[in-house]
Amino acid sequence: MTKAFSVALTAEANAILNAHLLRADGQEDLCFAVWHPSSGASRMTALIHRLILPNAGERSVHGNVSFNPPYLERAVSEANRVGGGVALLHSHPDGRGWQNMSRDDINAEQGNAPACFGATGLPLVGMTLAGDGAWSARFWQRVAPRQYERKDCLSVRVIGDTLAISFYDKLAPRPSFSRAQVRTIASWGERRHADLARLRIGVVGAGSVGGMIAEALARTGIQRVSAIDFDHIEEHNLDRLVYATKADVGLLKAEVLASRLQGSATANDFRCDPVIAAVYEDAGFRAALDCDLIFSCVDRPWGRHVLNLIAYAHLIPVFDGGIAVRSKANGDLLRADWRAHTCAPGRACMACLGQYSTGLVQTEREGMLDDPSYIEGLPRDHALKARENVFAFSMSCASFQVLQMLNYVLKPLGLPGPGQQMYHFVGSFMEPTAAASCDAGCPFTAIVAKGDHCGFDVLGKRPSTSSG
Repeated sequence: MTKAFSVALTAEANAILNAHLLRADGQEDLCFAVWHPSSGASRMTALIHRLILPNAGERSVHGNVSFNPPYLERAVSEANRVGGGVALLHSHPDGRGWQNMSRDDINAEQGNAPACFGATGLPLVGMTLAGDGAWSARFWQRVAPRQYERKDCLSVRVIGDTLAISFYDKLAPRPSFSRAQVRTIASWGERRHADLARLRIGVVGAGSVGGMIAEALARTGIQRVSAIDFDHIEEHNLDRLVYATKADVGLLKAEVLASRLQGSATANDFRCDPVIAAVYEDAGFRAALDCDLIFSCVDRPWGRHVLNLIAYAHLIPVFDGGIAVRSKANGDLLRADWRAHTCAPGRACMACLGQYSTGLVQTEREGMLDDPSYIEGLPRDHALKARENVFAFSMSCASFQVLQMLNYVLKPLGLPGPGQQMYHFVGSFMEPTAAASCDAGCPFTAIVAKGDHCGFDVLGKRPSTSSG
């Protein structure tokens, strides 16, 4: 399969690059950076990890811009030191949107691709920043000895409090809109909707919340959804699965969901890919890395741990949520709470928010959470024993997560999306929206944009008794 290509960087790196490359005097400028790979099943993403700004005398600005050999040597040395690849970034201050390459641009990148590949084993990545802040990018792949071919990227994503994305229209064409989308598009305009619709969105967990989120995405006009789930539909799921009927009992959740979405989708070119795997298995993990955004609809620590890593190491924002229901000993409802939050660099991760216990990840990997005797031995109010839920609670939690995503992508009035949100059904009140950051020493803040090279071993084989 021919892989697609993309680039992602943090908003912090983007701000530094804009300040350096878009000069006050209007001349072009350049710099190098180190990138790490994020290897999905069908897409390779270059994660811009470390900026290497020029020292005095390392480049010449003369309307156009050129660099001196010692600058490239320093960039290659730094890339080798951290095990990454080299990226060459330059500006087109007068440009708008995705940029074409001049002959000088091509010569500079293609001519240095062999040295960069030979030294690092990774392709040279070229990037261009237009005057309006839009990025374009390409990989220079080795196709034969001394032959390097340009592979244009589908998109460049800037990950921060909100999402900024530049699409290459030739590879990711602006969608044609159907009559079924008229009122949706009227809410936020064609330009915003074109960017929203072209995002590839993953839904990890096709249970009650995941099924409703996927339905919302299909009806909103998203063109490409991946449903990642290994579980089968059981009779006790039918009170909460919006897409399932009695006839579906025993069938795979992801496959039934994908089939149902074809009938409710409003995009002209809709596709839902069912991935029959857990996100901690290689197939599920690689499918998740193909996505631009991910919804976390899992309730076990291992899956959340993997998604937490993806949000920070691979720069793929994750919209997480959860429901907690507690009953009295006599069966009466004691409390029902649900929450939603966005996990991305600069925001608190799921572990620091208390959404899962890192100590229980290994317990699950060893199959203990599927051992009835282990579960029975836990305190009555332990989170792992809480299996209660109803359709209405799932519906509200799903709505919270979808709204977090829409705020993140559409950024109405230029405002960042909400922080963590918590609603209490008993008492009928929402806690004040809270912004939070990771705890001091959080290991996930140390692996931002390291992708495949983050050093975390999070994958494994699903316990044979696992059931969602």
